[in-house]
Amino acid sequence: MGEGITLIHEPWVKPFYRCNMWHVRGRDADLLLDTGLGVFPLRAAIARLADRAPICVASHTHFDHIGGHHEFDCRCVHRAESDILAAPRNDLTLANRFATEAMFDALPKGWNTETYTIKPAPATRILADGDIIDLGDRAFEIIHTPGHSPGGIALWDKSRGVLLSGDVIYDGPLITDTYHADLGDYEISLRRLAALPVDIVHGGHFPSFGHARLHELVNEYMAKKHLPGCHLSDGK
Repeated sequence: MGEGITLIHEPWVKPFYRCNMWHVRGRDADLLLDTGLGVFPLRAAIARLADRAPICVASHTHFDHIGGHHEFDCRCVHRAESDILAAPRNDLTLANRFATEAMFDALPKGWNTETYTIKPAPATRILADGDIIDLGDRAFEIIHTPGHSPGGIALWDKSRGVLLSGDVIYDGPLITDTYHADLGDYEISLRRLAALPVDIVHGGHFPSFGHARLHELVNEYMAKKHLPGCHLSDGK
C-alpha cells in the first residue's frame, strides 16, 4: 500500500466481516495492527511476520480483530479493553452475535461456530492516549477513539499523514449498536480524527481512502444523527 505498509487479509471472509490487518515495516521494529479471526495461523502463513516479530496492537477487542494476538509476544491494547484481551469471552468480543457460517464465502476447513472462541492474549503493554509506538524511522501516536467500543484506538503517523483508524471510521456501514458503544463518544472521536491533516486512512474494514473522503464520511455520520457537521479544512 506504499509507505512501508502492507495489507493482510484472511481468505474466504466476506467484505463486511473481513478485518484489515495492517503491517508496517520500520527500521528498528515492525508494527502489526489487528490479527483477524484467528481461523488461520498468521505467523506460519506470512513470511514478513516470521522473519521479525512485530509489535502487535489491537485497535479494539472485537473478535474479528484479535483472533491471532496469542501468536505474538508483544501485545498492546488500550487499558479500557485489556481485560477482554486477557479473557476474551464470546459475549465480550461480539463473537456470540456475529461469528457464524454467514461470515464466509467458503467455509474454512475445521470451522465450527459452536466451538469458536478467541484464545487469551494478555497485554504486555497497556496503551493510553498520546503514547508513541516507535519503529525507529517512524512513529505512531495513539489516539483514543471510544465510541465503537470503549478502548478503541487509531494510530497516527503525523510525518507521513497516515492514519490507521481501526473501526471508529472506515468506508462502509459503521457499527454503532454494540453493547458497549457510546454515541456521544463516537461524535467526539470522529470530530477529532476529522481535524487531523490526513493524507490517507487505512481503516479496519473496506478500502482505504483519502482526506476528502474522510470529511465526507464524518459529515454523513453527523447528518444521520442530526448533529452539526464539521467545518473541515486541510489543517496543513
